Amino acid sequence: MFTFANKAIEIADKHKADFGDIRIIEARRQTLSVKQGEIGALNDTVTLGFGVRILFDGAWGFASSDLMTAGEIERVTKFALNIAKASATLKNKKVRLAHEPAYRDFWQTPFITDPFAVAIEKKLDMLFAIDKVLRKDAKIKSAVSSMDFIREHQWHMTTEGSRIEQVLLSSGAGYVCHAVDKGEAQTRSYPSTHGGQTLSMGYELIESLDLPGNAERVRGEAVALLTAPACPRGRKDLIIYGNQLALQIHESVGHACELDRVLGYEESYAGSSFATTEKLGDFRYGSPIVNLVADATLPGGLATAGYDDDAVKAQRWHIVKEGVLSGYMTNREFAGRINKDRSWGSCRADGHNNIPITRICNLSLMPGSVSEEDLIKDTKDGVIMENNRSWSIDQKRLNFQFGCEIGWLVKNGKKTKMIKNPTYQGITPEFWNSCDAIANENSWRLWGVANCGKGQPTQTAMMCHGNSPSRFRKVKIGVTA
Repeated sequence: MFTFANKAIEIADKHKADFGDIRIIEARRQTLSVKQGEIGALNDTVTLGFGVRILFDGAWGFASSDLMTAGEIERVTKFALNIAKASATLKNKKVRLAHEPAYRDFWQTPFITDPFAVAIEKKLDMLFAIDKVLRKDAKIKSAVSSMDFIREHQWHMTTEGSRIEQVLLSSGAGYVCHAVDKGEAQTRSYPSTHGGQTLSMGYELIESLDLPGNAERVRGEAVALLTAPACPRGRKDLIIYGNQLALQIHESVGHACELDRVLGYEESYAGSSFATTEKLGDFRYGSPIVNLVADATLPGGLATAGYDDDAVKAQRWHIVKEGVLSGYMTNREFAGRINKDRSWGSCRADGHNNIPITRICNLSLMPGSVSEEDLIKDTKDGVIMENNRSWSIDQKRLNFQFGCEIGWLVKNGKKTKMIKNPTYQGITPEFWNSCDAIANENSWRLWGVANCGKGQPTQTAMMCHGNSPSRFRKVKIGVTA
């Protein structure tokens, strides 16, 4: 593949481009689902194509194709060059890329069992077994279980001399059931909402989740929620678990700290951010125990790779350190705007046919010092919330409201009755400054986000957010329409 790629580099060099690169990507995706006792999806697809970026006279050009011939690479590269030249006539300022050394390397996602080598029949047998358990109660009116596997083989070559080959693998699975009775509807998911749990691992992830073993409990909770009392209104201490805390991190910190968004490049579509550059190193984002770390080297992370799509080597850095805004998600184009001579390496594209843009890296809340049990014992009047059901956040990533699938009241240090339709709202810095306890590493877990959308045209990216149960004091809960 590098023989093909070299053609694009030769053309970029011949025309004295400021920078040029080509990414060739072969991607395979397998999706299986069972719905209401029948196969809902059974797809296995492979795509192959390439994308070329050219930076000429300080302006970008990009073009792509799924026809892999030397002639097509020549045509597409010249097309990207012409786009860059046209863009240069309209630029306000020149794009200048932060320095990065050239690399020649191979990197692959570590795994134990190749999911594509596992028989489809075995996967479907597990999904049908889950479906059978979920639908044992007549009040369960809908049940869906699914698995999803992606392998992306990349060849990346730049005019600076980088020649990087990577094989990225992810596996995911989960299920959801909907209970309905007397005009009431409730939902429970496992291991998390929005498609289940996805990590950069092999089939060993599926086997570790104990999907069949949790189906009866999940079904029972969905039915029990139908008659559970509603979430109370008022201000209470809030303990957030699992993928709900992951989404809180994602929406109120991850997107807020994408530097292109901060600089206004997403404003007309997805909004901007309150976390503006003059706040870097000074603004109190959260309480002193809040440490949020971006990490492209994190084992299992969906944004984990050897290099990003700017050919920047994977790194680990603080976004929030001891409560203070300390970093951003950057690419090579925008790193200089905050006086950094090197990108933190958060530039990725969705497939071969999209230009790389700044994306959220794996972003995790570092564990605290208390046990999960003591977190509850030290709460007199609170609510536990788990598994996201709905979300809303404003254009500045400030005001938010979240709804969860299930909650439990905490009274005098004890987890008591189940409640339905739990919701909470807040303002980002006030909320993170109210964090007064984070469970320790024994409860810390990685949660995958497999469907993050951004950009025009819209691109999908994957990343993870690690966390352990955390408590936030005097949060407004029970907000309803």
